[in-house]
Amino acid sequence: MSVELSNDRSIGLSGHCPLEDAEELLRIILANPGAPVDWSDCEEAHTAVIQVLMAARPVIRGAPASSFLRTWIETLLRDGVIARA
Repeated sequence: MSVELSNDRSIGLSGHCPLEDAEELLRIILANPGAPVDWSDCEEAHTAVIQVLMAARPVIRGAPASSFLRTWIETLLRDGVIARA
């Protein structure tokens, strides 16, 4: 699994985070309010995983391994820049 709660109570995303990880990520975030998400080992994330991060707005640690995620998604998550209708 690419989503894990570590001993320091942070949530780690690693490797390729497929659609199936979105539900597990949400479950862990809800069970551990305030836990930061470290995605420095994340190489790829399904849009559902990104949507969970955007909706939950956890503290994000590290820069993702993927240049696409660093360029296009990291700023949105860190700055909370999400278009609202």
